[in-house]
Amino acid sequence: MNLFHLLIHEWLVIALALALLLADLWVPVSSRRKLGYLGALGLGAILLYSALFVRLAPDQVLYACGDMFALDGLALFFKRFFLAATLIVLLLSVECAVFETAIGEYYALLLFALTGMLFASSANNFALLFVSMELITVTFYVLTSFHRSRITSLEAGVKYLIIGALSTGFTVFGIALVFGTSGTLDFGELSRVAGSLAGNKIFLFGLLLVLVGLGFKIAAFPFQIWAPDVYQGAPTPTTAFLAIGSKAAGFVLLLRVLFLAISPVTHQWTKLFIVISAITILYGNLCAIPQRNLKRLLGYSSIAHAGYLLLGIASLSAAGEVAVLFYLSGYLFTVLAAFTVICLVLQRVEGEDISALASLNQRSPLLAWTMTIAMVSLAGIPPLAGFFGKFLLFKAAMAEGASRPAYYWLVAVAIFGVIVSMYYYFGLVRMIFWGRPGPDPSPIHVSKPLRFALYCCLAGMFLLGLYPNPVVTLASRAVLHSPVAQTTPKSSEKF
Repeated sequence: MNLFHLLIHEWLVIALALALLLADLWVPVSSRRKLGYLGALGLGAILLYSALFVRLAPDQVLYACGDMFALDGLALFFKRFFLAATLIVLLLSVECAVFETAIGEYYALLLFALTGMLFASSANNFALLFVSMELITVTFYVLTSFHRSRITSLEAGVKYLIIGALSTGFTVFGIALVFGTSGTLDFGELSRVAGSLAGNKIFLFGLLLVLVGLGFKIAAFPFQIWAPDVYQGAPTPTTAFLAIGSKAAGFVLLLRVLFLAISPVTHQWTKLFIVISAITILYGNLCAIPQRNLKRLLGYSSIAHAGYLLLGIASLSAAGEVAVLFYLSGYLFTVLAAFTVICLVLQRVEGEDISALASLNQRSPLLAWTMTIAMVSLAGIPPLAGFFGKFLLFKAAMAEGASRPAYYWLVAVAIFGVIVSMYYYFGLVRMIFWGRPGPDPSPIHVSKPLRFALYCCLAGMFLLGLYPNPVVTLASRAVLHSPVAQTTPKSSEKF
């Protein structure tokens, strides 16, 4: 495999984004919205090519660009994850992005954000980590405020810009301190010297600042304050992409830093991860209870799910990593299904109040049942993906409880969070089937592409809940080494 094939996902996505920008110049204005279908078709072809022709031997790692870029099982898992997520978001954008102009630019920006996510999944150096984070974040600044005629969209973009710039400052300063004390930005070299620097306060402070930047990406406490406002103000397809794409990018970077770059010192921060996970779960679930805005409610829900995912990180084990990857896989289908329904419903009403879902079962049984199943999965009820994902997370944390009883308390907090979440999730279900009909009781038409997307999401939620073993196996092959118990080094090849 040469250098071109090593970065094949990134090259193809960049080429597709540029092709959409050029096509936007020549396609008539009335037909430019359909470019989204072309983008989705292109991503589908790239995903199929990746599944059929991009293969790695067990424990194989391929390096490029001076070891800054690594293609391993974890990178390949997340590349396909991001491609699938963006494909569905593009289909959603064709139907639900209410932009009068520059729709082709919107599609291209989604693909450029995807490019940043692809690079993030292969980051093996703090320099590439920073560049990929900035490519994702700067692109989302524009995507968030793309609806220029709406004050709420512009306000969300400004808030995201200010807080994002602040987190970038923390990240850069942290990377500078790490480089100044260790003399390297490479994750492999850093892991070899991190043990000797475990008592260096400047080194640890630099790592802490880097984690602050990553905490912003995943919306973990206390860096979550941007999420509800940005989710509410951004265009709905952007919100969906933020909820799954940006969050997953933050977690893959977090996994690479904690389990690869600084694995000798990660176990020192066990208490910190436990506390942040518990508070994030409580904050997200309790603050979601009084919300009436649909997107804002899912914003707080997203914070809570970041807390659940941090439960797997806090376990500091291979089982915890597997649980994180599986949970994100189920979360992908669940969140995109929910936002697709919300997008179609909100097109017909003023505002974004949860009453917009009233009597949805009479207007579109497909949308009603899709939203219901998505809420049940988010709540963690069997036999859906959300249940088995939470089960794996709780199991990973409980397995560590014998050595540190604090994990038992963390699991107790997480179970309490699940119980609380049922109140607002099933509040939406009650509104769908028993809410008082609104002023517009007309049926909601769902196009064939979106029907396809919804059926894929429904199939994903059920299959991952009923037959989780294939995805668990894929996740097991993708995990990095545990920071507690190192295993045999992976075979590597450089280009």
